[in-house]
Amino acid sequence: MAIILRLDRVMADRKISVNELADKIGIANVNLSKIKTGKISAIRFSTLNAICDILDCQPGDILEFQKDENKT
Repeated sequence: MAIILRLDRVMADRKISVNELADKIGIANVNLSKIKTGKISAIRFSTLNAICDILDCQPGDILEFQKDENKT
């Protein structure tokens, strides 16, 4: 099981760069880049809330649950 981050897709749809989104949210570019590439193990609700507010989306647009197909 895994949570897949789809932030890159939503950002592309909204035509917003990492730098612009990071500035609007108020976090470092490197931290947003890690979120975008899925190289994180947790995300604060306040950060998720800010991302959804700026991108005008729902958390489900950014986060996707993927079941482990090998598990029965």
